[in-house]
Amino acid sequence: MTKILQNGGAKVTEVKAAISVLGSRAFSLNAWGMNYAFHVDANGDLIHDHFGTPAAVQPTEVGNGHISGWATGMTDEKRELPDSGRGDFRLPAIHIRTGAGHTVTDFKYTGYQVMRGKPELEGLPSTFGGDRDVSTLIVTLEDEESGLEATLRYSVFPSHNAVAKSYTITNKGSEEVEIKRAASFTLNLDAGEWDMVYLAGDWARETNQVRRRIDVGTQGFQSLCGYSSHFFNPFVALVSSETSETSGPAYGLSFVYSGSFAVEVERFVTDRVRANIGLNPLHLDWKLAPGESFTTPECVAVFSDQGLGGMSRNLHRLYRNHLSRSEWTHRHRPVLLNSWEGMYFDFDAEKLYTKAKDCAELGVKLYVMDDGWFGVKHPRTDDHAGLGDWVPNPDRFPNGLKDLVDRATALQVSGSKDKLKFGLWVEPEMVNPQSELYEAHPDWVLHAGKHKRTEQRSQLVLDLSRREVQDYIIDAIGSVLASADVSYVKWDNNRAIHELPSPATAHAYMLGLYRVIDSLTCRFPHILWEGCASGGGRFDPGLLHYWPQSWTSDNTDALDRLHIQFGTSLAYPPSSMGAHISAVPNHQTHRVTPLEFRAHVAMMGGSFGFELDLQSMNDDERRQIHNIVALSEKVSPYVLKGDLYRLASPESNYPAALFMLPDGSEGVLLAFCMQSRIHKFSPPLMLAGLNLNAAYEVDCKTYTGSELMRSGLKMSWDSRDYQSRVLFVKRLPDNC
Repeated sequence: MTKILQNGGAKVTEVKAAISVLGSRAFSLNAWGMNYAFHVDANGDLIHDHFGTPAAVQPTEVGNGHISGWATGMTDEKRELPDSGRGDFRLPAIHIRTGAGHTVTDFKYTGYQVMRGKPELEGLPSTFGGDRDVSTLIVTLEDEESGLEATLRYSVFPSHNAVAKSYTITNKGSEEVEIKRAASFTLNLDAGEWDMVYLAGDWARETNQVRRRIDVGTQGFQSLCGYSSHFFNPFVALVSSETSETSGPAYGLSFVYSGSFAVEVERFVTDRVRANIGLNPLHLDWKLAPGESFTTPECVAVFSDQGLGGMSRNLHRLYRNHLSRSEWTHRHRPVLLNSWEGMYFDFDAEKLYTKAKDCAELGVKLYVMDDGWFGVKHPRTDDHAGLGDWVPNPDRFPNGLKDLVDRATALQVSGSKDKLKFGLWVEPEMVNPQSELYEAHPDWVLHAGKHKRTEQRSQLVLDLSRREVQDYIIDAIGSVLASADVSYVKWDNNRAIHELPSPATAHAYMLGLYRVIDSLTCRFPHILWEGCASGGGRFDPGLLHYWPQSWTSDNTDALDRLHIQFGTSLAYPPSSMGAHISAVPNHQTHRVTPLEFRAHVAMMGGSFGFELDLQSMNDDERRQIHNIVALSEKVSPYVLKGDLYRLASPESNYPAALFMLPDGSEGVLLAFCMQSRIHKFSPPLMLAGLNLNAAYEVDCKTYTGSELMRSGLKMSWDSRDYQSRVLFVKRLPDNC
């Protein structure tokens, strides 16, 4: 419940420590290590003043401003909601075709409110928090000529140095308008040497970190896939050219959305930088009739003066505590085995039960049945048929799905008081032409008139902008989940969107998807949901709101996964990563790595498990599996709740990640040697997040925090590739 503290009538108000207002015209959002400030100028425009360390003072201008040529006073102003057509010649955040046919808007300030807490965004995922966690500033603007009103919401999370922003455009005029461009957040930076850091890749090599200089002109990246995509992630960091992992200013912009997006960074000829992040203009063109409103998805902005690592930790803490709403977010996730790489489509109820018994004997607590369990008229025996027909196949399950689930969940897990849990795979947004659903409703798929309906993986995309399609998915998946004791669902998506009947369908689809997921997760809150889109094709904050974890990549090769997982951790808490051990030679890269190395890499994720056939393993490997499961149980609490320090990246050959509990009392160090190097020593590993004067135990030896952070640990490695170590760090009592 939010509560209004103050409206725009006050002259000088200290509303709350988190938000201060001066004379209804100047606003300051205050956090422990960050300040965000802007004011209303004489013309009624919102002008940005500062985003950064709270002690910083705006530079004092010396001399008179000089404008020449075609520039106007607006050309170089740092505007909070830059629109177009009035002399700001940079990329706008908002671009609207009005009823008069032009695209000139002139939004002027009309008032503000301050609230404890944070209002929800109807139909959209967003951050949340109580009265003590977050405060919200609401600023209203109006374009008198068109009758448009803009309501900007700034929510500040003081503990996380974060500001979440979105806005609503309401048509109070008499004519329809069309929203052409709507970026949720505009970041303004003064002249300087700036870099942009982002995550790029493809299927099986997601989230590779890219860093490049911001040059004069416009640069950026986008997704036009209909989804956030493997190619680029809806996140960008802007950092000083001297910023490192541990020091220097770092601004992170994270778009809480799962569809097409655009990041545009423009360094103007005056050297000031403007960055816009929001909906992709090519997938928008949203028509707004009189009386209707349009709300942009939320963007979260965080700041740290402790480099990219500090920026990441701010995002991680915020997302763990104030974005992911699942009851599993802070809970230990059961070690799982997924049937896919061990069985593919070759299974029936008895084969599945035999595998389930094997899981229970080795201490695995969750058995997941992957693709192929459904379809009656068109059985899902390969990837050409059955999608959309969410009914268990009677040939595979002659006694019904419930019978298998009941038998599996009656199994006692070895070395535990727990019974085995059962999970299943679904891909509800897709349909095969060879299915009963498509035969009955060919009009339910996304298509553009008489253009060819492009198939990928022999499937088409259901049009989730349609209410009847949403209701079908809710009912079909809900019926399956209600029919048996299912504890886990892996929600997959294996192709991008091609033919759209209109650009606006892309966003309407996403609103429909959020309605479907919201309905199912609220109906089945005890289920552990995992997102997947051919791996990490939809690993984004939008779905993290509903699901506590996503499958990080279909590439389970341990060496590649180090790069993928370190990259993903730039923007997402490791607790949200699904990471599994697979068989060797690896099914994607054909690389052979030791079981221990694969295990330790997979322990970087909050959801740890296996993608292999346990029955094919020898006795020694099975004993190793039992020990690995036990070790993962010890590591998991630190990954779920700890602060991540990326001590060394995979580019160093000796990557290392340290997870320390927020109180600094204990943690775990995961260290790796990727390739053996003859007559070369690895550099000392400098720990972080410790108390300099405290004593710590690491690997049964005692060190001071100063020794560990300033001298470091000297790791000795053998003459072999793919080595790893798991070392627990514990602070000793002060009197020791």
